[in-house]
Amino acid sequence: MERRGHMAKSGGLFSDGPPEHKLVAAHRANIDGGARGNPGPAAYGVVIRDGKGEVVARLKKYIGQSTNNVAEYFGLIAALDYAQAHRIDALRVESDSELLVKQMRGQYKVKSVDLRPLYERAKKMAQALQSFRIEHVYREQNREADALVNQALDETARPGSSSSPDKPAPKDQTLRLIARYKDGLLHPQESLHLPDGTEVEILLRLRK
Repeated sequence: MERRGHMAKSGGLFSDGPPEHKLVAAHRANIDGGARGNPGPAAYGVVIRDGKGEVVARLKKYIGQSTNNVAEYFGLIAALDYAQAHRIDALRVESDSELLVKQMRGQYKVKSVDLRPLYERAKKMAQALQSFRIEHVYREQNREADALVNQALDETARPGSSSSPDKPAPKDQTLRLIARYKDGLLHPQESLHLPDGTEVEILLRLRK
């Protein structure tokens, strides 16, 4: 069983769990993120409940072409941003992403260059709260947040949507694309849906 903790002003990001009476007043955020294709069209979903268990917010947003892990961090940051905006001092986060939870708890190192700035931002926001806890839950316990992710992706994918991932990219737009090099050619790992004759500039960043 994972050791539970909360953020303390005088120590590290986590310490021993808070007294039971503080848990009652804490808001709870279930977060999720997903990408169809991984990487592919990505979104996050967040369900926030007050200390009585009543839903006070449902957040969802399409974030463009990205990965599951990046989308998970965007969901966490959205929950923390909501807490700051509504002056919530105690927040308990539940996520079905074991990677995100263990990175935030200091059990895993953050090696990904894509995740590092998101992790640093989330850590700083969490430290600003009087009490912060993050726990891993099974996917079945995170269904509402997962449903919001799929709603955001479905709404974005509808024909005529202003943010549809299948819509041709306007001139001078920057796109992030993962490709594999084989037999002297770069092979994109997802469809770009660009008009024939579109000129592109390629900047390579090698990944291990």
